[in-house]
Amino acid sequence: MLSLLLLVLLVELGTHFVNTVGAATINNLLWSLYLALPTQTSKQAAENQKLQKEYLTIRRDLNATSSQDQFAKWAKLRRQHDKMLEQLEKMKSSHEATKSKFDTYVNILRWLATTGLKFLLPFWYAKQPMFWLPKGWFPYYVEWILSFPRAPVGSVSIASWQTACTGVVLLFSDTITAVLGLIVGAKVAEKQPAAEKGPIPQSREARNKKDS
Repeated sequence: MLSLLLLVLLVELGTHFVNTVGAATINNLLWSLYLALPTQTSKQAAENQKLQKEYLTIRRDLNATSSQDQFAKWAKLRRQHDKMLEQLEKMKSSHEATKSKFDTYVNILRWLATTGLKFLLPFWYAKQPMFWLPKGWFPYYVEWILSFPRAPVGSVSIASWQTACTGVVLLFSDTITAVLGLIVGAKVAEKQPAAEKGPIPQSREARNKKDS
């Protein structure tokens, strides 16, 4: 049963991580990792970057060429410019369609691994005790609450264990955030220049000499 205990805890950690970091950030990170793999999509992305560099070069040359003094060269560059622009638009549309499909698959897998498991595990293991409480240590109503909804009385149900894991994860997250905030604030205070503390007051003798 130790594996189920850890599984519930890991699901709560994963859910909190997704909610904290954000789904869009995770999708972009996974997309970057996917493009680093030797796939057809990564090959197309590399070709897109290469074509974009060539397009920028031709565009720069086109802007530097006069359509009146160098019409033949300008017309040639213009045709290349329009052709590459059309290719870039097609490749951009294909890239965005692939990215959208990738995000859809990732969203489904993320939901199944977090929210889906959060609902499935308590339903599937509702009657399974996570662990047993020491006999006689708690009154009956406490044992009944901890075993809710369908675990044997005297044990901790998966729903109670899940609630406890959620509270512990939130507590640790808030604690880490507070500690990091204090550390960053202390470092910022140390970097403040001494001039911001105000001018040093002059002595009475110095003020008298200044007035005289």
